[in-house]
Amino acid sequence: MREHDLPAPQRRGRGRSRFDDDETTFLTYGRQPAGTAPEDEPEPEPEDHWSSWDEAVHGPEPHPPWLVTELAARDTELGVLKTGKEADVHLVRRAVPDTDRSCLLAVKRYRDAQHRLFHRDAGYLEGRRVRRSRENRAMAGRTAFGRQMIAGQWAAAEFAALSRLWEIGAESGRIAVPYPVQLLGTELMLEFVGDPDEGTAAPRLAQVRPDPAPLRSLWEQLVDALVVLARAGYAHGDLSPYNLLVHAGRLVMIDLPQVVDVVANPQGPEFLARDVRVVATWFTARGLPAADTDPAALTELLLREAGVR
Repeated sequence: MREHDLPAPQRRGRGRSRFDDDETTFLTYGRQPAGTAPEDEPEPEPEDHWSSWDEAVHGPEPHPPWLVTELAARDTELGVLKTGKEADVHLVRRAVPDTDRSCLLAVKRYRDAQHRLFHRDAGYLEGRRVRRSRENRAMAGRTAFGRQMIAGQWAAAEFAALSRLWEIGAESGRIAVPYPVQLLGTELMLEFVGDPDEGTAAPRLAQVRPDPAPLRSLWEQLVDALVVLARAGYAHGDLSPYNLLVHAGRLVMIDLPQVVDVVANPQGPEFLARDVRVVATWFTARGLPAADTDPAALTELLLREAGVR
């Protein structure tokens, strides 16, 4: 994927792309009242709407073969997968009528300025700046416009992070994240991770009780993923067994809007250390030897990989 296709990243030293040094252009994306359907096509049913593919910022190329990109496709709401303080995740089927072309998508919709509860955002946003002083003042003052700016930053940061990590994972196999399908304003469409036939999402790590061998495999996958993040200069920022999925024996990292620049954010090393401590505690409690999950040793390794130590 070309970097100028992303709404946020800019180049910085050591060849890295920032997830968060963004302009406000991503806020101008929004679903238009006029559909994008081909001429003479009947309007969708009330619970459906035309695919918004041509209005959005797209994920990395080449697009996966399962992804429906036809403009004649319709998006049908199937229900809510998850509710949260900052965003809700919906299940949507994108399908081309009268064909067998369809796919399931997880659609993450960040709450509007009046209904957001980003009560912890100050620490995460430290070191994350937009270029215009007016926007920075609005964000700092938490005005209505500033809250909307923050909402856009969360969505854009997550989309950019997933795009970059998807490309790294596709090349190295050392990290798995959902494919970021598209970004439209504060709505993020993602690959649905789970059983597409049943529409059942993959379980969270917190829900599984793996035997010793699968448990060790999941830990090794997690360490690999954390090293990939650290080498890119970042920490997840809110890592726990609740934002790691287990699908077909593979650990999949999700929920990355609060991704933290370990170098630019003064609290970056603390966020990274907390990420490690939380997940290491879970694996130790499930039976891995404490010597293998030593949080201090892993944190030190990751900070070296990030270039902080």
